[in-house]
Amino acid sequence: MKKSLYTLSFFSLLLLGGCKKFIDVNKDPNNPTDVQESLLLAPLEVNISHIVSAGTAPIYANHWMQNIALNQPVPNTGTYLMVNVEADGDWSNLFATCLNNLRILNTKAEEKQSTNYSGIAKVLTAYCLGTATSLWGDIPYSEALKGADNFLPVYDKQEDIYTAIQQLLDAAITDISANSPVLPGGDDYYYGGDMDKWKKLAYTLKARYYMHLTDAPGHTAAEQASLALTALQNGMISNDDDMKLEYTGAPGQENPWYLLFLPVSTVVLSSAAVDTLVERNDPRLSKLVTPALQTGEYNGREIGQVDLGSLEEYSLGGPAVADAASPNYMVTYNEALFLKAEATLYASGAAAAEPILQEAITSNMEKLGVAGNDIQTYLGTRGTITAESGLRVIIEEKKIANFLNIENFTDWRRTGFPVMTPVPNAPSEIPRRYLYPQIEISTNAQPQQSAKLTDKLWFDQ
Repeated sequence: MKKSLYTLSFFSLLLLGGCKKFIDVNKDPNNPTDVQESLLLAPLEVNISHIVSAGTAPIYANHWMQNIALNQPVPNTGTYLMVNVEADGDWSNLFATCLNNLRILNTKAEEKQSTNYSGIAKVLTAYCLGTATSLWGDIPYSEALKGADNFLPVYDKQEDIYTAIQQLLDAAITDISANSPVLPGGDDYYYGGDMDKWKKLAYTLKARYYMHLTDAPGHTAAEQASLALTALQNGMISNDDDMKLEYTGAPGQENPWYLLFLPVSTVVLSSAAVDTLVERNDPRLSKLVTPALQTGEYNGREIGQVDLGSLEEYSLGGPAVADAASPNYMVTYNEALFLKAEATLYASGAAAAEPILQEAITSNMEKLGVAGNDIQTYLGTRGTITAESGLRVIIEEKKIANFLNIENFTDWRRTGFPVMTPVPNAPSEIPRRYLYPQIEISTNAQPQQSAKLTDKLWFDQ
């Protein structure tokens, strides 16, 4: 399982430096020391989709959010078993592969005044930093990514990382607004060089990361909501603006969630996830969940259950998200609307947030192919939110629309919704962070690395 994931992470990105020249005339055309921006962007986008958005860390987050379960003896990942070495791959991929090569892409583009490429590099850097800090909190950044100039960078505070993220996104918007004639094309797997969509993504990410801080020290939900609502005025406006990667389904080009549910991994959907959709009569059930092969019924596995069953007893991810050729959604218009609904709840109350919440649910169901009358039935039986129920309902609905997205883990930590309790046979409370990797502990010791799974991050107060 991990081999297939990391093969597709294009480790060739780590080798872009090539071989050091022996003498000036000894140039091997098969080992280039430099590449153009387009050759960096394409594999970076695949890597970000396949590993940052759907790799080991997102898989752990989905265990902790009680979306998936292992048909394995306990203790296991679903019962909060983790050791530091299991974070090695995620850390190396985020820092050595993604952030390092995004720095190279940005530097090369700025030198050539290719502002569309530098803008994209900054947007993707912000996305990767946002993912990294939501997992680990304090991370190296201001002193990092300098190669031999500094092998031992100190860790920046999470608060400072969020400031850097907003600065990156502002700079990206400025770059894109310069309207450079040099545009990406087929090398841009997300948007095909449509820079208007990249700019909308930048503004939507600004809103996402503003809302991460609704409960952070020194911040208030009201002020973060105001910032988010301002950003969303220029954010995504339709499902066509989704940041996603389309997979062909051919061998080596399968959706990563499809690979997760292959029998060798013994991962199935949890009873908590499946039963939630069944009990709500949610018309997305058949889109997000496949019936168990053995019974034809929608049946998830209880996390922490001691007895093992046949894999064919349990449901797997459905065609909208987990077929070989399903798209992998990373940032969506649906998320933008849920952010707007939550921010409006804080700013103007439940009555103002309700129609935005309905729009968010509707846009998600339409994208998944739910029939119009089924959408209206669901909305009609759901009821309207109140001041007391508003945040809970918005986050619960967002979790379904953002099915399998790692953002759900951050939403739960900052809001407390959906309400969850520790699973059976778990030795601790639900994890609230990712462990620091053993490779970093061994080579760049920092005081933060003693953190336990149940320790809260700075924003999680």
